[in-house]
Amino acid sequence: MILLPDSHAMAAAVQALQQGQLLGLPTETVYGLAADAENGAAVARIYERKGRPSDHPLIVHVPDVAAAQHFAADIPPFALALMQAFWPGPLTLILPRRPGAAESAAAGQATIGLRSPSHPVARQLMLAALQAEPPVRGIAAPSANRFGRVSPTSAAHVAAEFGDDLLVLDGGDCEVGIESTIVDCSRGRPVILRPGHIAAAAIAQACGLPVDVHGATGPGEHALIDDAEDDTPRAPGTLTAHYAPNAKVRLMDAASLQAGLDVLGAQARHIAVYSRTPMKSASRELVLRRMPAQPEQVAHELFRLLREFDGLGVRLIWIEELPAGSAWDGVRDRLNRAAASA
Repeated sequence: MILLPDSHAMAAAVQALQQGQLLGLPTETVYGLAADAENGAAVARIYERKGRPSDHPLIVHVPDVAAAQHFAADIPPFALALMQAFWPGPLTLILPRRPGAAESAAAGQATIGLRSPSHPVARQLMLAALQAEPPVRGIAAPSANRFGRVSPTSAAHVAAEFGDDLLVLDGGDCEVGIESTIVDCSRGRPVILRPGHIAAAAIAQACGLPVDVHGATGPGEHALIDDAEDDTPRAPGTLTAHYAPNAKVRLMDAASLQAGLDVLGAQARHIAVYSRTPMKSASRELVLRRMPAQPEQVAHELFRLLREFDGLGVRLIWIEELPAGSAWDGVRDRLNRAAASA
């Protein structure tokens, strides 16, 4: 059931949270499958509905720093500087968890992921829920899709995933379009676990510390060892294969992509192409989409396009490799994980 976020819909949404029910919540990144973060039974329903492994922690959404202090045992000064710089916004911080707080949402870890979304509907709901009796102090809200599949960026996407029985607040299309940057702040220094809209350089500037990038091997980046060998907290969206459409995704340079189309000629059927470079094909059945020049534009439309391609029944999605540079890291991360599912 998709509802515009008027006063009646917001009251129903707050009541749903209080009663341990789930709902679809718009944020500036993607739509979330939301529940009271401190209601263990409601959190269990998120895992069940998504088909998500119960040892994969959920991000808890809070309205502000004061609300974050209910869940975090400690907020280091550099983490507070990041909150002040980027909250509300697409930044999740991993912090030491206060004992007893949102244990199910944190998947039993000693840390917890906290974010303060900027979407006005999400903020209105969080504040209303916090002021309700009994209050809902935090909202667990992983992306509102089946586990491992393409994230939703519209209310219609959520309804298509979970059906009409789920209350979905319609906040329009998501502005950012990919999930938040995740920064681990639990080890005395900022470590990016998942790239997103906010880049490493901006994080370093805001907190005044060098930023490590988990698993990075590029120039100027501190390479960290694998999760299995260190104490890195588990974080959402960091599996090798993730964000996958039904069609198989393949990343190719422009020359290889055009060569493949040339070989197939008029037989290039059931294929969608997403590229910055103009492509030529003798096939009338080929689905062609031009990729914008700016990473923010690509992020905004990426998940919608992957869902559109699935809706058209294509079997293969050929995507031109992205340019070098940290500005593309968030989109590159999503595409690499989508292609790893092939």
